[in-house]
Amino acid sequence: MPVTRRTALRTFAAGLIGGGAGLAAHGYAYERVAIRVIDTDLAVAGLAPEHTGLRLGFITDLHHSEYLSMDEVARAANLVLERRPDLIVLGGDYVTLRNRRYMGSCAEALGHLTAPHGVYAILGNHDDDRHMPAALAARGFAVLRDASTTLSIHGQPLALVGIRFWTRRIGEIAPLLRGLAVPTILLAHDPRRLAEAAALAVPAVLSGHTHGGQLVLPGIGPLGGRRFPVIAGPGERDGSRIFVSRGIGTVFVPVRVNCPPEVVIVTLKPAAAG
Repeated sequence: MPVTRRTALRTFAAGLIGGGAGLAAHGYAYERVAIRVIDTDLAVAGLAPEHTGLRLGFITDLHHSEYLSMDEVARAANLVLERRPDLIVLGGDYVTLRNRRYMGSCAEALGHLTAPHGVYAILGNHDDDRHMPAALAARGFAVLRDASTTLSIHGQPLALVGIRFWTRRIGEIAPLLRGLAVPTILLAHDPRRLAEAAALAVPAVLSGHTHGGQLVLPGIGPLGGRRFPVIAGPGERDGSRIFVSRGIGTVFVPVRVNCPPEVVIVTLKPAAAG
């Protein structure tokens, strides 16, 4: 029996729908909860020799909700603790759409995090400016909201500057750097702040926010995140280096495709001269 053009198109469409359903089912049931531990180096200009090899645990974009349980938040924390980092950074978006129902439980699930040089947190665009930072602070974490701190590690200073998602302009970030005559790592939820970091000669940035695109389709690439300078992994602009984590949770749809969740162990190293 000959196959008509209409029949062929219907068969093709059915295949697409079936394949899409299969991807979605896999992305929901398996990939979105298959957390990986990623090891990466971050080159920092001016890094003290004593800080070469310093290891930062980085967790971001948890989006604790009905789709990501306390157990899964705690599992992400445990994966970092197993690697015994020197300090830990939390990169924001602990919940979705400022949902207060999950703020306390997210902080509770993270509460056992500890590191020799402390745990530092920033906020994302889904976090409120009151209850979420209060919940984190109650667990002993230092919440950097447009603030800096200088750590003394092995007798040498290292500065961390944490900015709110809505802090975007050079004129807003520059005052936070004033007087920091030491290597600085900018903790910025949004990787678009790489532009401001480069303009201000900040050597290193840690970011999340993009979810790595969350849905990365074969032959198409990430459906989201094209507006970002780096959607996942390392990047560089005018001497400022960044690492963008895919994070843990999801938004809009509880699915990940070709974009597994991750926690990151960042090892600092000196930037090559020139």
